Amino acid sequence: MVSEGVIDIFDAAGIKRPDISILSDEFLEEIQGMKHRNLALELLKKILNDEIKSRSKYNLVQSKLFSEMLENAIRKYQNNLLTSAEIISELIGIGKEVRQADARGEALNMSSDELAFYDALGVNSTAREVMKDETLRDLARILVERVKSNTSIDWAIKESVRANLKVIVKRVLREYGYPPDVPGTKEYTVSVDRVLSQAELFADIWAA
Repeated sequence: MVSEGVIDIFDAAGIKRPDISILSDEFLEEIQGMKHRNLALELLKKILNDEIKSRSKYNLVQSKLFSEMLENAIRKYQNNLLTSAEIISELIGIGKEVRQADARGEALNMSSDELAFYDALGVNSTAREVMKDETLRDLARILVERVKSNTSIDWAIKESVRANLKVIVKRVLREYGYPPDVPGTKEYTVSVDRVLSQAELFADIWAA
């Protein structure tokens, strides 16, 4: 197919632009039932890519998880390990997981900011086993509160402000005994750095 201009894939598919945050079963079934599977595949890829890109601005863990899931699925399809019907079903499955991820905040009674920190904390398997879920939620809420109150408008240009925020976040983590791994080990360092990265991401947003 050759085109002289940009094609709107939603118009080409005859589908209204969906809001992925409320990605419904009906919409997914509509895509799965599309006659032209290549168009359905491209449509799903665009929706998921756009959503992953938007999540990378506020939830590091979720964006990384869904990005890897999407990349793995596409790679299997490109290596002829999946048929067009199978890759569409797999991408639809990812879409449903994205929708379920959005519902977790409501179920846990957490804001999207709190959930992002909760996800960053929960990647550490030892923390999930040793620390109670309620403790991780409390810690996530405290981190949101501390980061917000210690982010100034000159956050982006003053290294001292960034250094101070890191000290504050590390202090909170120590107060809660997070992570429960031995200090200095790889898992300990990676877990702390992950939370710091999430804190810096939000600091950038709130300072702006």
